[in-house]
Amino acid sequence: MATFRELLQSSKSQVKEIDSDSAHSLADSHVFLDVREADEHEQGAIPEAIHIPRGKLELTIEGKVSDKNAPIVVYCAGGVRSVFAAKTLQELGYQNVASLIGGFNRWKDEGKPWVTPRSLNAEQRNRYQRHILLPEVGEEGQLKLLDSKVLLLGAGGLGSPSALYLAAAGVGTLGIIDMDIVDASNLQRQILHNLDRIGEPKVDSAKKTIALLNPDVNVVTYDVRLGADNILDIIEGYDVIVDGTDNFPTRYLVNDASLKLKIPVVHGSIFRFEGQATVFSPYDGPCYRCMIPEPPPAELAPSCSEAGVLGVLCGIVGSIQAMEAVKLLLGLGDPLIGRLMAYDSLEQTFRTFKVQRDPNCPTCSLEPDQISIAEYDEYCLPHVSR
Repeated sequence: MATFRELLQSSKSQVKEIDSDSAHSLADSHVFLDVREADEHEQGAIPEAIHIPRGKLELTIEGKVSDKNAPIVVYCAGGVRSVFAAKTLQELGYQNVASLIGGFNRWKDEGKPWVTPRSLNAEQRNRYQRHILLPEVGEEGQLKLLDSKVLLLGAGGLGSPSALYLAAAGVGTLGIIDMDIVDASNLQRQILHNLDRIGEPKVDSAKKTIALLNPDVNVVTYDVRLGADNILDIIEGYDVIVDGTDNFPTRYLVNDASLKLKIPVVHGSIFRFEGQATVFSPYDGPCYRCMIPEPPPAELAPSCSEAGVLGVLCGIVGSIQAMEAVKLLLGLGDPLIGRLMAYDSLEQTFRTFKVQRDPNCPTCSLEPDQISIAEYDEYCLPHVSR
């Protein structure tokens, strides 16, 4: 049976090794892979390095580095584990792999650049462990979520499930705008609230619920009417807007402001037993005005208070909005940009329709600085700054 030294020498004979000077010169063109344990990584690491503990390498690497032709420099503390890790990568089909001689310890001793990585604490690792297990998310993605800011327009039927799932996911800042108060008739679908909160401002009730769910989340409340005079100040700085509004003037107002500041909007709407969701990514796909150039007559678009809505439907569509928001924040999958997803709860069917960007759209055909923000209560065409 081969000894450890014999195994090491055998692996060294099959793996390319480079010194720290050579590795430093490759920093801009190569992927650096840290295979040390989490407690070692927390003490210091090479800037921009991907961290995957050696024991999780086989399960995780393809989610972090999908290109098997990508040049990779693997390092550990002293240059031993990285040799075995590099050999494993070669066996997995990676074509351009090298092990760093002397590892991080020599790199640091020679004065090469290093940083103390930001990391999750023990409580956060436990809370978000199911996220961390996903190679597409991992600790890096979870930290990105904690740094993200999402604005929810409404703390009602759609805003409630969206807020709960985004808070549970660890989105670090949730802004919530709603000037309504909790009413008993809300409780059939607006699950942020409860009987004890009847009569309270919805934003205050929402903040209390989220605080009990996840103390990592900072909730910023806006107990105001969203209008042309305040929308730019409110939405500026947010990464994603989740739109749960239920009237056309506000949707057009949000559309214009999001285009002006280039903030993506996750749109959702519900009616009786049906729901819709899509993503408006400014100048990457269609905007709301491309999809609905003008609002329908009021008699053809009654509100939920007039036509009714199945409470469970809100949870389904609002959860889809939360999923789309997380995808945008982490750059995952294929968001609903240029696609309208329609859900029929009675038939239990999902259908997806393509939505094309209108080259003559009165809003997104303009440059951002040409769009001025105006109220849409009496008219629906945007005003252009002249």
